[in-house]
Amino acid sequence: MRPKQKSQKQLELEVENFNLKFKVGDKVKLEVDGGEIKEVTVKHEATILGGHSAMGWFNEISGCYQLDRVRGGV
Repeated sequence: MRPKQKSQKQLELEVENFNLKFKVGDKVKLEVDGGEIKEVTVKHEATILGGHSAMGWFNEISGCYQLDRVRGGV
């Protein structure tokens, strides 16, 4: 069963909370594909991608990851 898609308001709140907690240049723990936890640096403020996903942008990886894969600050 697919998880229920988050509402626009939920996505906006998730992005806002991330951006308040973590600033560009902060180090965070990120669960990458395969379950490995990597320490990465926030590259840009989080955004909503395509109207359906709250995403974070990080220096040490290519692309972006959903904010629910961030496991906290370093």
